[in-house]
Amino acid sequence: MSVVQSETEAIDWYEGQERFLTKQYIDTIPWNDVGRHPFDEAFLPVLVYMRDVEKFTEIYYQELMKTPTGNDPIIRRFMDKWATEEAVHGDLLNRFLEEANYPTDEKWFEKAKARIPKFQRVSSAFSTATARLTGKHFSAVHMTWGAINEFSTLTGYRTLWEKANHPVLTYLLKAIAREEAVHSFFYWTIARLKLQTSQFRQRMTRYIIQKFWTPVGQGLKREHETNYVIRALFSGEEGVAVMRDFVNSKVEQLPGLEGIHTVTERIRKVVLT
Repeated sequence: MSVVQSETEAIDWYEGQERFLTKQYIDTIPWNDVGRHPFDEAFLPVLVYMRDVEKFTEIYYQELMKTPTGNDPIIRRFMDKWATEEAVHGDLLNRFLEEANYPTDEKWFEKAKARIPKFQRVSSAFSTATARLTGKHFSAVHMTWGAINEFSTLTGYRTLWEKANHPVLTYLLKAIAREEAVHSFFYWTIARLKLQTSQFRQRMTRYIIQKFWTPVGQGLKREHETNYVIRALFSGEEGVAVMRDFVNSKVEQLPGLEGIHTVTERIRKVVLT
């Protein structure tokens, strides 16, 4: 689509996108074929991580509603729809794990929440307080952070289906990725619109991303789990290049974030040291 000029245009575009993971599409997923194809067990922890993080969206949603960003009418409309879509992604990934004979049960989400590090509560409280202190300006940070995480998630799914080479997983992840691409564009667009109106927002966002950004899921998941996923998907210089081209380069296109290398530096630190 052409360059979006306003937040109203952005939300109208987003709400105009048809859901790709409809019931009709989900009914076509050949679950019975999952066990008929080999699946490298090294990717099981990656899928568990992705499943949990998708469902943890409800936690992020609840936290965001406590901040001025959650009171932004445009962002609120997006978040209400986004949260329900992400939850479906988590449920579908759990179904794949079940079909792949990974031990799971009806209370898997409650168990995943119980394993969230206690320190995350402190970190979350600090973030919420900071957002309230800076008011609507912090929405630029939220949207930039969200854009990074959505682009990272999208890139992670693409890399996983290429590496795992499992036809049913590929069929599922490509559908999920279609929705993640829509989410990514909305986050990035709103971040651009909010950043371009204020140098203060640009400076604040740049500082917070450089000092505090962590890969999607880290905090709710433990750092060693995050690092396992990074190493499994983005090993070596080739993996760093993938994150540079599909994630970091997008961040650098945002106003005030030119030359920022936070994402690739984090990936490089994990896979090359």
